[in-house]
Amino acid sequence: MNSERFDIAIIGAGPGGYVSAIKAAQTGKKVALIDKGPLGGTCLNVGCIPTKTLLAGAEILHKIKLAEDFGITTGSISFDYAKMKARKDSVIDSIRKSLGGLLLANQIKIFRGTAEFISPQELKIKGEDNLHIFSEKIIIASGSEPTDIKAFPCDHKKIYNSTSILEMTALPKTLGVIGGGYIGCEFASLYADLGVKVIILEALPSIVSLQGKAIAEALTKGFVKKGIDIRTNVIVEGIDETGDGLSIRLKGGDTVLCDRALVSIGRRIVSKELNLNASGVLTDERGTILVDDTMQTNVPGIYAIGDVTGKAMLAHVASHQGIVAAVNCCGGHAVMHYDAIPAVIFTNPEIATIGMTQEQALEAGFQISIGKFPFQALGKSIASRETEGFSQIVSEKKTGRILGAQVVGHEASVLIAEMALAMANEITIEALSDTIHAHPTVSEAWLEAALLAAETPIHFPPKIRKANV
Repeated sequence: MNSERFDIAIIGAGPGGYVSAIKAAQTGKKVALIDKGPLGGTCLNVGCIPTKTLLAGAEILHKIKLAEDFGITTGSISFDYAKMKARKDSVIDSIRKSLGGLLLANQIKIFRGTAEFISPQELKIKGEDNLHIFSEKIIIASGSEPTDIKAFPCDHKKIYNSTSILEMTALPKTLGVIGGGYIGCEFASLYADLGVKVIILEALPSIVSLQGKAIAEALTKGFVKKGIDIRTNVIVEGIDETGDGLSIRLKGGDTVLCDRALVSIGRRIVSKELNLNASGVLTDERGTILVDDTMQTNVPGIYAIGDVTGKAMLAHVASHQGIVAAVNCCGGHAVMHYDAIPAVIFTNPEIATIGMTQEQALEAGFQISIGKFPFQALGKSIASRETEGFSQIVSEKKTGRILGAQVVGHEASVLIAEMALAMANEITIEALSDTIHAHPTVSEAWLEAALLAAETPIHFPPKIRKANV
């Protein structure tokens, strides 16, 4: 078998792997990038980009349906889901080709196949390319995949996971969504906006429970308004076929009838296939690769980034970890911080969070102030007919330090960037409220929330103060 030598070899060409490859190549290192699948990993091919492309279509449909409120006459409205799916595929293909060109421009050598360790500095590639790679440094970015349940495995014809449902070309009349986390809720929102009757089945007391009570209540209200049937505190025991449809069996004897089902109960870390025993790299019982804040494993010269580290399964976290790992591989020094990571749920309405929720801050022992400003009191939101939602800042009462922020509503995914910058640079609510925000804009919601946290609101009624006795 042929062999080649590299300075740095990277396993996985997702948003962590390809970013680390480019960063390393910029220093003049000879870099190999290995993946058994298409460039871009989960995010580009079966995650972030395809779902957001479909959601963009649903958003346009939603806007058109509201046209009359703006004095615009449209006539009858219809859509072709097969064409929406085809557009999704073309968007992926276009970005993938651009990514391939970018990697080649950085003189990164791409290998197609699976990778497994032979020793701490040797990999065996098997697939379209078959060879051994020797590398001084190795970065593992093998990612994750949807979790499959033995009790109701996905057949990808009637019972889908978050990957296979993207290949559906015709919409069902009813869709059962098992799991009310962020993935399940994004798909629920998408298909509900396209006219599908959606039923969410969640084992916990609320959907998106990890995002805190305020977010969960706001999204539940928005979902109920659009006709989504949300059933919490239910356990799914199995799924049976009933002719052309499905019957979802719940603990206690109840059943839920639907045409198709989506299983969205989390993701499984991909590391068992790497033959890590040959490298000496340690994992936990879930297959999570253990790393320090430089992204290095217990074996010097071997790093891990992205979902496989179990830190935060977000593409932008993987990319930043990739930069940290590449810098350290190339002789520099960089460390990873996790206290100012924005997260977005692309539902309708959108949700974005960063830092601590109110409940987490109280549990951590902070004395806090909450500034919560509704979009219905914001001029730009009223003018745009996007009044659903709010912005909220959780701050430390004594110092004004921002501990976290949450936003629900139109363009929440864009709005959270201001709070990411504020938290990363330790900006207080006083400094935030002293920052001039353009008017009329939705970003003024942060200014108003900061003023509310300081109990000095301008465009919102003040709290009633008790008279001194």
